[in-house]
Amino acid sequence: MSLKLLFPLLLSLLFAAIHTLAYSRVVRRLHVSAKTERFLRLFLIINFAGIELYIISRYLHHFPEWLHYLVSLSVGVGFVLFVSWLLYELLHLLQRVTPLNPARRTLFKRGSDMAFLAAGSAYIGGATLEGAKSPSVVAVTVDQKRFSSAYRIVQISDMHIGGLIDAGFVRQSVETINALSPDLVVITGDLTDAPIEELRAAVDALGALRSRLGTFYVPGNHEYFHGVEATMAYLRRLGITVLGNTHVDLGDFTICGVYDVFGWRYGSFEPDIMAATKGIAKEKPTLLLAHQPRFISSLEGFEPSLMLSGHTHGGQIWPFNYLVRLQQPYVKGLHGIGPNRHIYVNSGIGFWGPPMRLGSSAEITLLEWT
Repeated sequence: MSLKLLFPLLLSLLFAAIHTLAYSRVVRRLHVSAKTERFLRLFLIINFAGIELYIISRYLHHFPEWLHYLVSLSVGVGFVLFVSWLLYELLHLLQRVTPLNPARRTLFKRGSDMAFLAAGSAYIGGATLEGAKSPSVVAVTVDQKRFSSAYRIVQISDMHIGGLIDAGFVRQSVETINALSPDLVVITGDLTDAPIEELRAAVDALGALRSRLGTFYVPGNHEYFHGVEATMAYLRRLGITVLGNTHVDLGDFTICGVYDVFGWRYGSFEPDIMAATKGIAKEKPTLLLAHQPRFISSLEGFEPSLMLSGHTHGGQIWPFNYLVRLQQPYVKGLHGIGPNRHIYVNSGIGFWGPPMRLGSSAEITLLEWT
């Protein structure tokens, strides 16, 4: 079976299991009326149907935007159901072991079940509202005292153009970035989420980016799924510098970039830090672009002054940031990685999957590198 068929099949089975558990282990044990139970059962059926439509939409063109939005939300609700099932198992245990007489136990269960449903509704509502917000500009000072005057670097990452991230979103983002008057703009991967020939109208808007030293890009893992070579070639035609295991001397510092670590599985366009840094001036500060923060463990002795990454979405929806932390050494924000050396992990300007965020906001980062 091909990967194109295997992935949606496994995804369907996963969400089928989550919805079944949500009904059998949560809904059936709630102290609610029969009418409320029927409503919740119908909600689960509709939500699972929405997820199946979302999977189908990934392979269809011209899917109605309003419907795409609704079915994308279904995926987010599916993740919430998984978290809710785990939490309700703990709540149900608490309801059983709390020493109360039968009448008080019934009252306690009814009240705690209602609070559980209210908290779940607030969780979904809050994540949906946060996901609908425009990216905010996050100002960060990287104080290394390396230059006579600070460099203004605008970083965006994980835009995931395609589906709900359209040309209008890209144009608005470009206007926001240009208004910041950056010295340079960097794009740290997962820019696109479909073949480049389907996204030209949106990607073309990036050609309007303006900065003193130019726009620099490294691919993320999602570009490999949809034609990384064609995507990079198209961006070059827009005047964007693609740093594929290469570097550029910008005077006061050198900027270098590597392919994503997914290249090791893909079999080509593999990251090579030695090739990216070959011949750079050792005395100059270096700015390294690498999509995934975990590439920091593959630097082979190279010590960048500043490393910029993305990929994690800051966890996107709490508490999945804890799962991200199992794979990535940093989830979001600025971190010291050595004497006067730092890494910044961008939380993403867009989103992947559900248009939801909780505990992590979409961002355009303005870094003042001193």
